Amino acid sequence: MTASTPHQLLHPSHWKRAVGYANGMLAEGKTVFVGGQIGWNADQIFETNDFVGQIEQALRNIVAVLHEADARPEHLVRLTWYVTDKAEYLTRLTDVGEAYRAVLGKHFPAMTMVQVADLIEDEAKVEIEATAVIPE
Repeated sequence: MTASTPHQLLHPSHWKRAVGYANGMLAEGKTVFVGGQIGWNADQIFETNDFVGQIEQALRNIVAVLHEADARPEHLVRLTWYVTDKAEYLTRLTDVGEAYRAVLGKHFPAMTMVQVADLIEDEAKVEIEATAVIPE
């Protein structure tokens, strides 16, 4: 466990250090599954067409759903990101990191990133699924 998570990070000692994510997490408690969140607001309106702006909004949406279960960002154990433009993600990685830390802090759960051809909402550039475990 670290200061940023109540869960145990899993990282084989002989592996290169993971930066910005965990290879695995061990957690016990109540599980919260958050369906894919995109970059629109509570009224389902996109306030920005900016890639990083949509990431930040999607992360805020995840936090709002977690709040409904009395969960916090540090309870996240897994994020699955679906992006429509891998090149933009890599080009704007510093901005993505700033937006991530602004919403979720310095908590980095297990993560997967997948580039997809498209998302259901035409304006969406990212969709993020989340799993959290609230310690009992």
